[in-house]
Amino acid sequence: MLKNKVLVSWSTGKDSAYALHHIRQMDQYEVVGLLSTVTEEYDRVAMHSTRYELLKKQAEQLGIPLYPVFIPASCSNKIYEERMQSMLEQVIKYGITHVVFGDLFLEDIRKYRESTLVTTNITPLFPLWGKNTVSLAREMINAGIKAVLTCVDPKKLDSSFVGRQFDEQLLNDFPNGVDPCGEYGEFHTFVYDGPMFYHPIPISVGKVVERSGYIFVDVINADVTGCVHGG
Repeated sequence: MLKNKVLVSWSTGKDSAYALHHIRQMDQYEVVGLLSTVTEEYDRVAMHSTRYELLKKQAEQLGIPLYPVFIPASCSNKIYEERMQSMLEQVIKYGITHVVFGDLFLEDIRKYRESTLVTTNITPLFPLWGKNTVSLAREMINAGIKAVLTCVDPKKLDSSFVGRQFDEQLLNDFPNGVDPCGEYGEFHTFVYDGPMFYHPIPISVGKVVERSGYIFVDVINADVTGCVHGG
């Protein structure tokens, strides 16, 4: 059977990782690339603050080519859309027909994704859409997803949660009103192991900083530092 070639919109976090896991189990699709935005000034994935070197480590352990889209740190929608459009025009030449997103239930974000692809002949896929996030969070953990919280919005979740493991204890400690998957932007994650990886990525958790009203922790490649942060 001729499979549809797809890219996964890759944030380095748990939702995009689990969306990839789902798509890989569908016979009609072949994942041929990861589509990620990286800030030019900081060499990091926006919001998740993942170092570019760790993004490349993820691609290596997934066995999937990486298609980075470089954007300025203060990026307007216009610039973002122009650079994303340029990348999509390139990948269409390789026969890519779909882009996979890990969005869960926010209708405005889904509509935005769909609208940006209208002129490309690329079809968006949302394999996790509409799933109950309480059940989904535990499903991810039970499936073997290992992730650390790299960013917290202190207006929605106490800053002490940054750097913690995404596990059952974390879910139990979340206050009422916090979505267990962080769909309202309460937190973002970095995935270092799971059923989609060949091998886990050894990491350590470094300095915590406040920037632009968010709390970030620096996740470091432990192949360099020599220490491993597990959970």
